[in-house]
Amino acid sequence: MGGITLPSRTAQEKLVPTLGQRTMNDPKFFLFDLPRSGRPAPFRIPEEWYPGVRDHWHHATSRRAVDPIGGIRALVIHAAVGLSSAGAMSVMKAHRASWHWLIPGTDEEPHGKVAWACVPEASAALHVRDLRSYPAVNGGQAKVNDWSLAIQIVNSRSRDVVEPFSDWQVEIAAEIVRYSWAKYPNLKHVVSHALLDPERCSDPGAHFPWKRFRDLVLNGAGDMY
Repeated sequence: MGGITLPSRTAQEKLVPTLGQRTMNDPKFFLFDLPRSGRPAPFRIPEEWYPGVRDHWHHATSRRAVDPIGGIRALVIHAAVGLSSAGAMSVMKAHRASWHWLIPGTDEEPHGKVAWACVPEASAALHVRDLRSYPAVNGGQAKVNDWSLAIQIVNSRSRDVVEPFSDWQVEIAAEIVRYSWAKYPNLKHVVSHALLDPERCSDPGAHFPWKRFRDLVLNGAGDMY
């Protein structure tokens, strides 16, 4: 009885994508660590408080269980399902979630000018469920909100409409990470929301240019601000 002839190992490798190819655009694998060297000098970013946001701090934030400077270990990238900052902020005003910065959508007046500051950096934003964790992020510790910062980017992430992230959205997100890298001595991990909570979340989505974002964080873009 004739056996089945399998392709050679080399042929199989050509047919099966490498791990890097499979994960390059999968937000469930978006993660990189900041190196010990190359930390930028402190600088300021263009940010303004979102109008009226202070009224919601009491119910949409919590006190950190770690030192607000030395205890920060990670920065989490989110993308809002919605077409406007107002739509994203309606979630925070309902006290369902919060984040430290909100990056406006492409057709909004602040786009290209400022990021919205939403939660004081010294407070914990409510952006990752308490029991979520990942082994390679802060030793697999849970309660991510206590030891992280959060960036929310306005983007529809619709399955039917591919809405590219603008160059400015990617660049200002990278600059916020670099600003944080300069300020927080123990900040190490830059991670997607999807990696921390893959069963429930997919943000910032497969269309987010993670490699370009990572390169901007690590190499800078002249630190525009």
